[in-house]
Amino acid sequence: MLEYFKTILSKVSFDKRLFEKELRKAIKALVPDEVYQLKEWCYRKFSKQYEPILAACFT
Repeated sequence: MLEYFKTILSKVSFDKRLFEKELRKAIKALVPDEVYQLKEWCYRKFSKQYEPILAACFT
């Protein structure tokens, strides 16, 4: 599931609202270890573009 959500987030990264919606959905669906991995990946890939969204979703 983690790879699935990474693919989805990459595809919707053009739209701020869609990105946040899918990120929240991913966090709810994944187990804690996968959420941690997703967090690391998101910050590496999207921190410049979506820092406030990432901070809000991962707190």
